[in-house]
Amino acid sequence: MQTTWKGTISFGLVSIPVHLYSATQEHDVPLHQVHAKDGGRVRMKRYCEREEKEVPYAEIAKGYESPDGRTVTLSDEDLADLPLPSKKIIDVLAFVDEGEIDPLMFSKAYYVGVADKAAAKPYALLRDALTDSGQIAVTKIALRTRESPAVLRVHDNTLVLQTCIWPDEVRPAAGIAPEGDVAVRPQELKMARSLMDTLSEDFDLSQLHDDYQQALQQVITARLEGVEVPHEEEPGEAPDNVIDLMEALRSSLKQARGGRGGGAGEAAPEEAESAPRKRAPAKRSASKAAASGKAPSETAASEKSAGKTSARSPAAKKTTTRKPSAPRKAS
Repeated sequence: MQTTWKGTISFGLVSIPVHLYSATQEHDVPLHQVHAKDGGRVRMKRYCEREEKEVPYAEIAKGYESPDGRTVTLSDEDLADLPLPSKKIIDVLAFVDEGEIDPLMFSKAYYVGVADKAAAKPYALLRDALTDSGQIAVTKIALRTRESPAVLRVHDNTLVLQTCIWPDEVRPAAGIAPEGDVAVRPQELKMARSLMDTLSEDFDLSQLHDDYQQALQQVITARLEGVEVPHEEEPGEAPDNVIDLMEALRSSLKQARGGRGGGAGEAAPEEAESAPRKRAPAKRSASKAAASGKAPSETAASEKSAGKTSARSPAAKKTTTRKPSAPRKAS
């Protein structure tokens, strides 16, 4: 791997010479700006407004324009000589639980490697201490033209430095979520949790694929080979915003269980709760049917239903066994 940064981790009085390596890479299909008419590459020229001519890259520097229109020019040497302690030192400021840092603040990740053999022991000490405590180290680092807060944590037995944004760079979320009290019924919450549990079973993030890049590559390949470009079928009309939330959750749960090859015969939480309440009216109607002298077959069904609940309701059992006697005398 190409080294991104060289410096030292300062851990109390312990110094660890390290190198940083980028831990991630993008797999995007490279696209360039071209002239739509003939496919010619479009190049960006560096043009000086004052001299009204193109300038070479070697003559380009960074600059700051003040509110009154004055420009401060900063060369690479000016930026390299900034009086910044974190330019070559990653100073451990504190150790905190990982949950204390909002993931919203995490930015780019770098693997931390030792710069020489002598750094192996203190490197292992810091790594094992973080693993044993379950904590992360809060630091600061200057990379290129920016200083950032960062954290040191352990991944696959390797120290990882993850840069963060500053707290004042996080925008407030006020006014984005629905305002006011939105009532969620317990049945809906329980159904949603059941769906979450189903979708959490045997999930492997490595099985996800970048469908956009695959589709883009298919279009490029088709154009190169001179064949018809594949097209995806247009999706149907979007459903109305007003939906039966319970029905949507129930259908989602059924689909999730079916897609994972199991649980097709399991009842949804809301259905399982409502099942006993649906049988209760049947016992009352059966008792009324027996009292009104219905046909023997209906009375027998009532007697069978009442027999199931005899352990819970002895009084109901006496009433049910006494009333069917009239139809038998009539026969």
